[in-house]
Amino acid sequence: MIEIDGSEGEGGGQIVRSSLALAAVTETSVRITNIRAGRKKPGLLRQHLTGVRAISEICDGHVVGGDLGSQELTFAPSAIRGGDFSFQVGTAGSAILVAQTVLPALMMARESSTVRIQGGTHAAWAPPFDFFDRCYLSQLVKMNASVTALLDAYGFYPAGGGEIELKVTPTPQLTGLQLLNREGELQPKVIAVVAKVPTSIGQRECDVIRRKADWPTDACHIIEAQRSGGPGNVVMIECGFDNVTELMVGFGKVGVKAEQVARSTLRQARTYLAANVPVGEYLADQLLLPMGIAASQGEPSEFRTVPLSQHSQTHINVLKRFLDISIVTKDRDDGSVHVRISATK
Repeated sequence: MIEIDGSEGEGGGQIVRSSLALAAVTETSVRITNIRAGRKKPGLLRQHLTGVRAISEICDGHVVGGDLGSQELTFAPSAIRGGDFSFQVGTAGSAILVAQTVLPALMMARESSTVRIQGGTHAAWAPPFDFFDRCYLSQLVKMNASVTALLDAYGFYPAGGGEIELKVTPTPQLTGLQLLNREGELQPKVIAVVAKVPTSIGQRECDVIRRKADWPTDACHIIEAQRSGGPGNVVMIECGFDNVTELMVGFGKVGVKAEQVARSTLRQARTYLAANVPVGEYLADQLLLPMGIAASQGEPSEFRTVPLSQHSQTHINVLKRFLDISIVTKDRDDGSVHVRISATK
């Protein structure tokens, strides 16, 4: 059994999610203590608990400590199975993070799977669906994965009520991935989503970004969400290149002007573009797990990114506990970081 201290490093929910996913993939029992010990509300929240129950159902696992607020959890997986699954977070807790918990295991199942998850799809503390689909899954497909995702309803904070659907065809062997430079010219896109709030909010966000970035009018798109659990607004800047797509996100808030949200989101995009790396901070963190699995199967990966966050450094430590892999990071003179993931020789 692998012992994981959930308070180490970043000390957040990702330690739980990645540990569960890796335990299922490697068929290894895991005990996690001090779960989210440093947080204002320590222990398992609803979205973490949904992930626990979801991965347990998929691999017929045995769980001790799977309760709301629990700071200690033991998980013993059995064989992974595909099929039709449905999970509900019950709040605006992230449906995307639940999806990322179960996806590695479902790729290793014998049968195809369809998974419906209800919860938050666009909330400030988790990747939005658009990032999951266009940035993360698009790279997984290049690694030989066969996964598609659909957004059936938007879920904003605090109402939640969103719904996504995953279709997963088993991929027992992943291939490596190399993302060292951006390829091709920037293909920018601005997407403003409004749900049960005036469309003019999205229009103002688009106008600010288009004017300040000097991008064409047809790069901007306003989506009036027809299905949403509650009111909400998000503006997203998609920085698309031939080999990678990154997404910067700004969430509308009561009392915060649309123009302010737009300017903040554009600053994020400019920071990413100025770094001249293909992989941004959040995508780097999320690619580590599938790249780690591929490396354990003999398929190395490498990418260039910005300085690794504490989140990513913690994630690396968790991966190395479960997988017989080497993860080497090297600071470059241009301020970027080169990451190589390979099997331990």
